[in-house]
Amino acid sequence: MEKYSVNDCSVLDLNKHHSDRKGNLTVVQNGVTVPFDIKRVYYLYDVPGGESRGSHAHRELSQLIVAASGSFRVVLDDGTAKRAFVLNRPYQGLLVKPGIWRDLDDFSSGAVCMVLASEVYQPEDYIRDYDEFMSFRQQL
Repeated sequence: MEKYSVNDCSVLDLNKHHSDRKGNLTVVQNGVTVPFDIKRVYYLYDVPGGESRGSHAHRELSQLIVAASGSFRVVLDDGTAKRAFVLNRPYQGLLVKPGIWRDLDDFSSGAVCMVLASEVYQPEDYIRDYDEFMSFRQQL
């Protein structure tokens, strides 16, 4: 597996179609808009004020994290450096590579976090303990 850093993770502009009278439409296509085939989609919502989500890394899975509504902050950590992103536009998504720890916090009222994932849910792909994450990073 390639050893990615937080600098390999970036905000992607998604295809946005605009109509003055009828609103906007954003299209996401496997391997076209997103640099992987989407095998799973889920979303977080009704996150209570002051709470955080995430706090894990994935061994193999890539993700595109989108603020479908409202805003929230994503802090990425590669064991050496950290980067923070505020997501607040439904036509942008944060591409998170495998082996990067992520924390999501500072959810606005009514925020909806949609995640497009490169793999189906596999519990063994998750690293939920930060010390285990650091050991994983050192082995790469």
